Amino acid sequence: MKIIRFSRFFLPASVLSLVLIILGVAGYVFYGGFNLGIDFQAGLIQEVRFAPRAINLTYDGPGNAVISLNAASLTIAVSGAGVQGMTYQYLIADYGTVGAFAQALAQINGVTAVSEIPSSTPFRYLVLDAQSTPALGEDSYWIHYLPQNGQIVPLERVRSTLEELGDISVQALGNPVDRGFIIRMQDSAMEESVGGGKAGAVDGRFDPKNISAALEKAFGTGEIAVTSANFVGSRFSKNLTDQAGLLLVLTLLLILVYASIRFKPQFAIGAVLAIFHDGLIIAAFIVLTRMEFNTTSIAAILTILGYSINDTIVIFDRIRETRRLFPDDTMPEMLDRAITETLSRTFITTFTTMLAVGSLFIFTTGSMKDFALALLVGMVAGVYSTIFIASGFVLFWDRFISKGKKEISDEQREQEA
Repeated sequence: MKIIRFSRFFLPASVLSLVLIILGVAGYVFYGGFNLGIDFQAGLIQEVRFAPRAINLTYDGPGNAVISLNAASLTIAVSGAGVQGMTYQYLIADYGTVGAFAQALAQINGVTAVSEIPSSTPFRYLVLDAQSTPALGEDSYWIHYLPQNGQIVPLERVRSTLEELGDISVQALGNPVDRGFIIRMQDSAMEESVGGGKAGAVDGRFDPKNISAALEKAFGTGEIAVTSANFVGSRFSKNLTDQAGLLLVLTLLLILVYASIRFKPQFAIGAVLAIFHDGLIIAAFIVLTRMEFNTTSIAAILTILGYSINDTIVIFDRIRETRRLFPDDTMPEMLDRAITETLSRTFITTFTTMLAVGSLFIFTTGSMKDFALALLVGMVAGVYSTIFIASGFVLFWDRFISKGKKEISDEQREQEA
């Protein structure tokens, strides 16, 4: 088998990696950091769905009526003083049209249900607006629905519509046909309440109803249902960021301990440098492409760290075997032989994994697509770092550090003589 002289390219590869990392640092400074996703920004989080109004409900019967809805059924519970408590549950799958569902709801004493769209309209599922109280009364309570053949709403149009409200982050939620979005209004004017509880808005722009009002102005009245709305304080966001950084540091330390026990210190340090290199390359890619940095990005980085160290351990094992089989080889020859012998294994395992990840990238959207793209970049960086960075450091240690220690020992023996 022909031995490929990888050791000749250790230095050029190190220079190339250094250039890429410097570009990433420059991009980080120029762009003002990562393009933080909704997981790392304090502020208001809303989940909205573009779901038209379907049924108008009112209640004028005895006691109190409360409505609740999940993906399978709608429930109305009637209770109160002097009223026999009753619970009415309707399975959405049993009703094919909006009119049939409204007619069934109207059978409850005191409930008036009026279909606001043609009664024959088929619906996919119903949506409740979280901004409305769950209690029914004389005021109109709207039930929204998701059309079966509803037009997909472009993400960029939603973002441009909300620009006037300030610093807004918008992310598609689920399948595009579900027409759902997660909207984050960044916390630039919110304060933590006393005791570190929930954050309260101190700027009128942070009123949750402003987002739906802006969207209704652009897309039509009654077209928006807010399925949830929550405030996340800056303290929680900062803790999440700190925990993510701590998790990365602990991962590196554990890998350093494991590699030190299994191999010599120079191999352990080389392995850690390689995975640290992979993390920096992925971070540089995320910064320069302005990909959204969120918890999915952290998951991608941690996945690549584990994937990369596995490949590095395989090559280091082969180096150890080569040293026993070919004791007369120099360190560059041993490294070249070990990398060449494991090269087919490295490419085959990486390529098959990339096929699966490539399918995720092609057939998914949103954060999952970004996750797949980060994995693809990280896999390439992992193979590259295992061959050139980890092995390159082992050669560097052998040539300079070990040689320096040997020269010092020789000088000490000469002085003692």
